[in-house]
Amino acid sequence: MARTKEFDPDAVLQKAMELFWERGYEATSMADLVEHLGIARASIYATFGGKHDLYLKAYERYIQSRDLNVVEALSQPGPALPAVRALVHAYADESATDPHRRGCMVVNTAVELGSRDPQAARRVEASWDTVETALTSALTRARAQGELAANKDPRALARFLLVLLQGMRVLGRAHPDPARLRDAADQALAALE
Repeated sequence: MARTKEFDPDAVLQKAMELFWERGYEATSMADLVEHLGIARASIYATFGGKHDLYLKAYERYIQSRDLNVVEALSQPGPALPAVRALVHAYADESATDPHRRGCMVVNTAVELGSRDPQAARRVEASWDTVETALTSALTRARAQGELAANKDPRALARFLLVLLQGMRVLGRAHPDPARLRDAADQALAALE
């Protein structure tokens, strides 16, 4: 007879995501996970696999909410440029005010694992592609609706904004100067005029 789990795997995965997001992959040991999650090492392995498997599952959990929020915000009917502007300002504000200075788990993963972990690198690239595609779609809609000049390239602007947004997350983790982030956001948005 199979034993019933004495913990909620979903709640444990949430806690693992928060720990990895704060500390990163390398700085989080299995002993840290056992202590933070409150379950035995064997239960972690049996439920999630090894540390790497758990990290990738935690990363996917992070992405599910973050990327969907971006796509949803940028795909609302009506004028598109206000949604793009709101997204850029939200990134600046969140980056400046994160009390934990965790940054973005996508950026953190790219910096820590992207060059040596193909599975992590594919996931990072997929997230960036999702955000770039959502921005490109919104800017294409803005151009079609006359909000964006006809000579503006939606894809190139989307890539520019993606790099800006990810850079804001780096600054938010390292040195979240609100004025610097706000000025960068304003200058980037001027490119849409």
